[in-house]
Amino acid sequence: MDRSSIALGLMALLAALMIAAAVSDLRSRSISNGLNGTIALLAIPFWIASGLSLWPDIPIQFGAAFAVFLLFAGLFAIGAMGGGDVKMIGAVMLWIPLPLFVPMLTVMALAGGLLSAIMLVHIKLRPSGKPVEVPYGVAIAAAGLWALHQHYLNQFQFIGSA
Repeated sequence: MDRSSIALGLMALLAALMIAAAVSDLRSRSISNGLNGTIALLAIPFWIASGLSLWPDIPIQFGAAFAVFLLFAGLFAIGAMGGGDVKMIGAVMLWIPLPLFVPMLTVMALAGGLLSAIMLVHIKLRPSGKPVEVPYGVAIAAAGLWALHQHYLNQFQFIGSA
């Protein structure tokens, strides 16, 4: 089995784990540490299978993902995000190539905004005394799947680029 097949298999596993996290967040408004830890730890064999060099590629990838994690940990500290969502963002960013960090975060913000709007409409139609909890893991998973597709599976990514 060659490295590209292993990388593709790991990406498929990542996609399944992100979908599982989104479903978990929809059902219980929580994402388990085990699921986030698995996503993070599987990034290591993915880096190796993808051909990232031990120096400087892997430390740069880890550092950039950690910076995004710290940014969202700040949002958690002020009560704007849940802890599972923050851990999921950090874990998923370990897999995302650096050029796609900002586009992925943009897609995640747009998906999160759409999800928030849907939740607000739902609350207006079915009022309850509970505060609105947005299952942001769904937006993270959608953006992660988009980013994986863009970088690794989109065979037409060079069309229109000059």
